[in-house]
Amino acid sequence: MASEEQHHTLALPRFERPVKLLIVVAPYYKAIAEGLLAGARAEIARAGARSDVAEVPGALEIPAAIAIAHRQSNFDGFVALGCVIRGETTHYDTVCNDSSRGLMLLGLRGLCIGNAILTVENMEQAVARADPSGMNKGAGAAAAALHLVALSRRWGRPGGGAGVSPEQILIAGDEEGPASA
Repeated sequence: MASEEQHHTLALPRFERPVKLLIVVAPYYKAIAEGLLAGARAEIARAGARSDVAEVPGALEIPAAIAIAHRQSNFDGFVALGCVIRGETTHYDTVCNDSSRGLMLLGLRGLCIGNAILTVENMEQAVARADPSGMNKGAGAAAAALHLVALSRRWGRPGGGAGVSPEQILIAGDEEGPASA
């Protein structure tokens, strides 16, 4: 049973430069995924940010998709959306633990990730957490990603990256050749 306790929610950060998030969603439970996605998109729009969406088969594929996108694209942050409902086997524990662990390991490497992979006992709990007009966890995950992007920008080095500015790198050719790809 849910508590009547009120929880504090941080105000959305403000950004001087545009923010682009990738929402990775596992639509195994389609109606739940759609509710989470609606909440995430609304929160991202409220912050003035942009987003793209990628679908994957299940919650276990979400961390891999985020890792691929991080390596091969230019997203500022990521939102993980999905739902795992307890069944009759231990597969539930594996999916919950491994998807969460994968996202945490990526986060510890510096990726800005909001996690709304619901881990619930039944469909009723999932519906309550995906309701766009209620306590939508997709919106909460989007807000978390936005806050991490803001912290990353606040604490990041000028020029970003690992302390090497882009003009210090010769991509191909010699000094007369192209300096970027």
